[in-house]
Amino acid sequence: MGIAPLLPYVHNVLSPLFPGCLWQGDPQRKEIALTFDDGPHPEHTLQLLKVLSEYQVTASFFWLGVCVERAPKVAQAVYEQGHWLGLHGYTHQSFPRMNGKQLLESLENTRDAIATTCSLDPETLRDVRPPNGIFTPATLSQLKAGGYRPVMWSVVPVDWVCPGIELVTQRIMKQTQNGSIVVLHDGLCGGQDVARTTHQLLPQLLSRGYRFVTIDHLWNQKQQTTAITL
Repeated sequence: MGIAPLLPYVHNVLSPLFPGCLWQGDPQRKEIALTFDDGPHPEHTLQLLKVLSEYQVTASFFWLGVCVERAPKVAQAVYEQGHWLGLHGYTHQSFPRMNGKQLLESLENTRDAIATTCSLDPETLRDVRPPNGIFTPATLSQLKAGGYRPVMWSVVPVDWVCPGIELVTQRIMKQTQNGSIVVLHDGLCGGQDVARTTHQLLPQLLSRGYRFVTIDHLWNQKQQTTAITL
């Protein structure tokens, strides 16, 4: 048995233990966030953009700084299409393997690469998803100290091992519910299928009445909910 069936249980265990992370949106609202990691890629990401444009869906991208520098025109195209941008580290190195200084340097270098490429204020780039979803309490403390917002997920179809478009789509459709944060990959691993998977996935999700929102929208929603309960 692979790890895909276990990840929903991992989410259920970790999300209440680390409430400072964004794990999902409001379960009472028919909204979901579609996110993509490991890009931008010179081929896979451009193919994906065409699909997102076709269905007029806005997504959130978590980028590697080195990939932004390798494909700046692709990064610009993503931003110009109106998608939300986040950080995934400069390279795909596990955050707990770095000390605090190394982690913040990795994120700053990534933020600077995106800001320079897309003509953005680097201070607006605050959302961070740890590579492979691996973090420790120390990691979260370091992110908080740097002013970053940790973003996780609730639906992970393990598309990076390329199990097939049909299986990835089935996993997502089975697990997605109100407030889900779905993660796919448009980078080197898994990216070769991402456009076709998304093309198959979007009409099914739209037919169920889901509205696609950005990670920033979910953060704002979470802050409003927290303020009401205080």
